[in-house]
Amino acid sequence: MANNKTRRVFGHIPGTTVGQIFKDRAALAKAGIHKPIQAGISGSGKEGADSIVLSGGYEDDQDDGDVIIYTGAGGRDENTGKQIADQQLITTNLALARSHLEGLPVRVSRSNKHKDPKSTAKGYEYAGLYKVDDYWREKGRSGFYVWRYRLIACDEQPTKETPSEPSNDHGETKRVQATVQRIVRDTKIAKRVKQLHNYQCQVCGIALQTSAGLYAEAAHIKPLGQPHNGPDVESNILCLCPNHHVLFDNGGFTIADDLKLIGMEGELKIVKKHTVDLAFIQYHREHYQIKE
Repeated sequence: MANNKTRRVFGHIPGTTVGQIFKDRAALAKAGIHKPIQAGISGSGKEGADSIVLSGGYEDDQDDGDVIIYTGAGGRDENTGKQIADQQLITTNLALARSHLEGLPVRVSRSNKHKDPKSTAKGYEYAGLYKVDDYWREKGRSGFYVWRYRLIACDEQPTKETPSEPSNDHGETKRVQATVQRIVRDTKIAKRVKQLHNYQCQVCGIALQTSAGLYAEAAHIKPLGQPHNGPDVESNILCLCPNHHVLFDNGGFTIADDLKLIGMEGELKIVKKHTVDLAFIQYHREHYQIKE
């Protein structure tokens, strides 16, 4: 078992605040924000990822502040930095996926090499805690498959001092409030899909009976959030039990055009009044394809 010196810490590091600037990677590591001196992802496939650094090394990264689309590691030429091979869902890439499954917070820092208006001019700036909201694979600009992760800023952050505004009469530090954009889902559409299937999972056929009635979950085939931007329509929704919802969202299985399951035996159960759009099925298969 790891001792206190090597134990991985998930979440806030006491004594650090959002917006704090660190001179270099060594200072970032000494503070406990991001331990690796070179790697952009700190973590393991078994434990999860505790921190990442945005350093401008991957062309597919997108930084919108509270929402970050982060590119996984691997597949690059050591000399040129160009992507020359597909990335694999192993080691630190798997660590970020594990953080998604476990709901673990990830510390994010921005390097001055990360060419974005939000980046610091010098050194490294700690951006705070983010959650891994989703992960998938897709072909990057280079033409090779990369793993991508959508990170969303957590609601509660270790806030920074605002030097331009004085503290109040009680000597309390002025706090900075951050807001995160949320997707509003149309529950009427989801409820109708579940009712059409009588709350029976389209994979296993089970309808969960609770003390409050039947229970099932509405699973969007093409996710609603950026950068997928799937529509909230009946043809993009499946009625699934919680187990198969988690498996479907995380690449445990996907669906062929003939509606046979890929990754497990069986076939997607359908009813006449609920039509599934194959374009969404194909999108899921391309981005969440299980290992062959």
